[in-house]
Amino acid sequence: MFLKRLYILNFKNIDSQVYTFCSGVNCFVGDNGVGKTNSLDAIYHLGMTKSYFNSSASHSIRFGEDFYLIEGTFQKEAREELVVCSVKKGQKKVLKRNGKAYEKLSEHIGAFPVVIVSPSDRDLIHEGSEARRRFLDGMLCQLSPSYLQALLRYNQVLSQRNGLLKLMAERQYFDPHTLAIYDEQLALYGAPIFQERKAFLEAFLPTFQEQYTALCQGKEQVAIGYQSPLEGGNFRELLSQSRSQDRAAQYTTVGIHKDDLSFSIAQQPVKKFASQGQQKSFLIALKLAQFFSLYTHSHIAPILLLDDIFDKLDSKRVGQLLSIVSQPPFAQVFLSDTDLERTEQIVKQVTPNYQIFKL
Repeated sequence: MFLKRLYILNFKNIDSQVYTFCSGVNCFVGDNGVGKTNSLDAIYHLGMTKSYFNSSASHSIRFGEDFYLIEGTFQKEAREELVVCSVKKGQKKVLKRNGKAYEKLSEHIGAFPVVIVSPSDRDLIHEGSEARRRFLDGMLCQLSPSYLQALLRYNQVLSQRNGLLKLMAERQYFDPHTLAIYDEQLALYGAPIFQERKAFLEAFLPTFQEQYTALCQGKEQVAIGYQSPLEGGNFRELLSQSRSQDRAAQYTTVGIHKDDLSFSIAQQPVKKFASQGQQKSFLIALKLAQFFSLYTHSHIAPILLLDDIFDKLDSKRVGQLLSIVSQPPFAQVFLSDTDLERTEQIVKQVTPNYQIFKL
């Protein structure tokens, strides 16, 4: 699978842009603020139905306009596929595949797999557990439609339960019967999510360690730990035991929405003891392992997006990364950089199949 053509209209700071890509390495090069990252984000949109950076679709509409449109033509096996994503102010996002609109955007997830590496990934190390859960869920949602549906249902029930807890506090009453119904539903959807996360990470860890070693060519031991309240007991019992605490906090204090990942290097926390270069390498290895997990599952090579790849990495390590991703099973790679000479010098050393777009 590869993206042949991309049309962008009124997306962020891009007024109108058309690209025709090769199946190898495609490079966006230019000064900061000219649309390199936004072009990568448009490609991410076509695979994941949303921006990697903006939570609100309306915030991605170019200033002064009332809509945006992203159109991509993919070559998938022997067939061309057209994916169009459009958003108009005050209206729902519309996503079409070969002219047919999806009833639910979630139905599209996994059809055109994509993996992105971005400087903002540092949030996985430095921010709270929500960022790491989002990364884990993003992988599993592309792998498993049933996981995605269970997660959507779990979050819906969680929102309803939290709403009830807040309402009970405001009106000073207690409704154990309705709480018990929500508890049953949270356990119904949450327990399988916990098991799937746990099993996935056990299989994911060796792949991640292999990618880190290949990228760094070193002997540092890296690890990922899975932390969940469900490790210590039955979900229904945990919810029952936490009711007093939930009533005081006015939200659900226990569940798979509190899960976290721990990152370590040489048995020490990455956040505290790893250098900036080690942290960047750790994050890139995570994304490469994500690529291989998706590829192993679907036998479709995801599109790989590398945003500002020289951020916190020296030329030697960037060259090693590009050497890895220019070989099968990697099929199509997009990268952005500010330095034309630097980009071309490194890319042409690893592959003759590349294009450079000067923005």
